[in-house]
Amino acid sequence: MITVFGEGRGFRVVWLLEEMGLAYRLRPVDLLAGVENDPEFLAINPAGFIPAIQDGDVTMVESIAIMEYLIARYGHDSKSGAPLAPAPHDPAFPMYQQFLHLGEAGLAGAIQLVVVSHNFAPETERRNWGARWTLQQFESRRRLVTRRLACAPYLAGEAFTAADISVTYALILAQRAGGVVLGDAELAYMARTTGRDACKRALETCQATKAWLASAPA
Repeated sequence: MITVFGEGRGFRVVWLLEEMGLAYRLRPVDLLAGVENDPEFLAINPAGFIPAIQDGDVTMVESIAIMEYLIARYGHDSKSGAPLAPAPHDPAFPMYQQFLHLGEAGLAGAIQLVVVSHNFAPETERRNWGARWTLQQFESRRRLVTRRLACAPYLAGEAFTAADISVTYALILAQRAGGVVLGDAELAYMARTTGRDACKRALETCQATKAWLASAPA
């Protein structure tokens, strides 16, 4: 059975596993309590960040890499009945690949500095130069999402894919913890993605994420 360590970006992995119908277990990791107090997790990822997975002899970190691994390794066994990644020859593949990675490299990675600055930095440092600059970078990449949604219901085209899991998580993080106000097209898109049964099941597994969403301002 696949073990997922940690929520946060691990929610992407759990959501994907639910979409694929694969068996897994979630092993919580409390970053606020300090990973130095969790030697079992540090043995999995000495760098101390989440998520990580164990799948037999395979240990991996980085949510997007994990998603690509799971699709490549188990996609043919998926019980979802629909591919979560277009084949390389599919015309939808370039946009899928772009937005799968944009969800972290361009969006979630950028907004993370804004989130930690706004929520954890001393009051006088919460709107520092670095946080303001990073928010500008986030907004520039976000325009790629809004432009794409103007011509397609999902980021790869007509069908939901893992790229939508990647970007939806980033938009949730930006809205709920980064103070970003999303537009109507983005909100309608997120209603489509988060309304999926697999996403709802993932939230029932990820109780810390569910509680955070319930308490964080919309």
